[in-house]
Order: sequence, then structure tokens, then C-alpha cells
Amino acid sequence: MFLEGDISDVTPVWHKHFPVPRFDLVYNFACPASPPRYQEMPLVTMKTCVQGTMNVLDLAERCGAVAVHASTSEVYGDPDCSPQPETYRGLVNSYGPRACYDEGKRAAEALCFDYRNMYHLDVRLVRIFNTYGPNMDPFDGRVVSNFIRQALKGEPLTVYGHGQQSRSFCYVDDLIAGIVAMGELLHNPGQPINLGNPHEFKVIELAEIVAKKMKGGRLVQHHGAMPVDDPRQRCPDITRARDLLRWEPKVQLDEGLNKTIEYFKRVVE
Repeated sequence: MFLEGDISDVTPVWHKHFPVPRFDLVYNFACPASPPRYQEMPLVTMKTCVQGTMNVLDLAERCGAVAVHASTSEVYGDPDCSPQPETYRGLVNSYGPRACYDEGKRAAEALCFDYRNMYHLDVRLVRIFNTYGPNMDPFDGRVVSNFIRQALKGEPLTVYGHGQQSRSFCYVDDLIAGIVAMGELLHNPGQPINLGNPHEFKVIELAEIVAKKMKGGRLVQHHGAMPVDDPRQRCPDITRARDLLRWEPKVQLDEGLNKTIEYFKRVVE
């Protein structure tokens, strides 16, 4: 059965269809994660993070299910350390244009641990770092999709600032394997776990790689201002994932980009 509804409704759709729910495992991945999209609808984003997460936690608590919640590397804000370990508390602007997502996800993490402490709910948090791969939205505003789409159209690859800001890129298959491992873990780890690729690249390096692969992109450094609160560094410390989940990424950037480019060639007009 597939149910379509708004996770943040006060009475979510599953209350009607599952008055006595029977679930063993619940995954909560409901939230816009594209910067342009969530900045267009900040109230919806915040409500999804807070009311929506509470609804999922209530559901899991009612049927004694394990809950896996998708958090994000954005809880670290614009960090002053790299790589970012889960113990790092972040450097987040609580009222900037990204706050609806950054602070919404931080509030959702607090809710997860409140349910764990009050109701002994087995809730587990994965902090997801930059992910890419086939089936991405070409217009989601992420740097990989932006560069590939621009190159396919023969447009300049837009690089903000001098391109020295860093990112790490995790192929989607690797991310899914980590998420599944978290859900299958026999015991609650009791702490968030970073999922991402620990190999760090500067944005200008990624632009050069994409331009070389596609031969149609004209590399341009845009020396204008960086987007407000855009993080200067983003790279995960995955020690916990290695130790507790026996997980680490397998797909390197070169292979992952090739697969992503082939997908974009089919969908970008």
C-alpha cells in the first residue's frame, strides 16, 4: 500500500489507515533538502522538521518500532574544524536564510533524543553529508547537479567566490548501504552517526573534473560574494560509522560522476 499525505499534518494520513499500527522499522526522510527549495518555503520546512518528526516518533512509539531519522551535516553549520566529528556542536546562524533547514534539523535531533529519554524509543540518527547520483533533480541547486547540467548545455560552470570552499561527495548507493546498516544494527548506538565520503574536494576542483569529463563546460571562476551562510568546509569524520556499522564508501568520485553524467544526459533537455 502506498499512502500519499503530509507528514506534518496534525492528524497524519496513517492514523486513518493504520489505527493499530504494526511496524518494525520506520525511516523518516521527509524534508526538502535542496537549498533553493527550502529557502522558498521556510515555514513548511521547519514544520516538517518539527511536527513531522514528532508524528513519526509518535508512530514508532505506539508500535514499538525502531525509528531511523535522517539528519544532516547542516547541523554543523559553517564549521571551524574539518573533518567534522559527531561531537562537534556546530556554528549555525539561527536566523539566516538556511536556518529553517539547519535549525529545523537540529530541533528534530533534540526531539529524537527526548523521545528516547522519555519513552525509551529506539531512535537512531544518521547525519547525511553531500550525496549525489542518478535520479537527482537537475535543478536542486547542489553543486554536482549544477555543474553537470550547465556543462550539458554548454554554459559556464558557476563557481561562487574563488571556489576554495570544500565538499565531500558520497555516491547514493553507498549512502543507502549505510542507512540500511543503521536500521539493521542490533543495538541502538546512542549517538548520531555521520554518513558521507571522507575525501574532501574544493569546489573549483570538482568544476575542473566535470569540465574535463564533459568537454562541453567552460570553466569560469565567479568572484562574487559567497551565498549567505554557505559552509566553507564540509567533510565527515566517519570513525563511528566504520567502528559501529562496519561501513565506509566504496564508490570513488570518478566512477560516481560517470554514472551521474550518463543519467543527466537522458533527462536534461
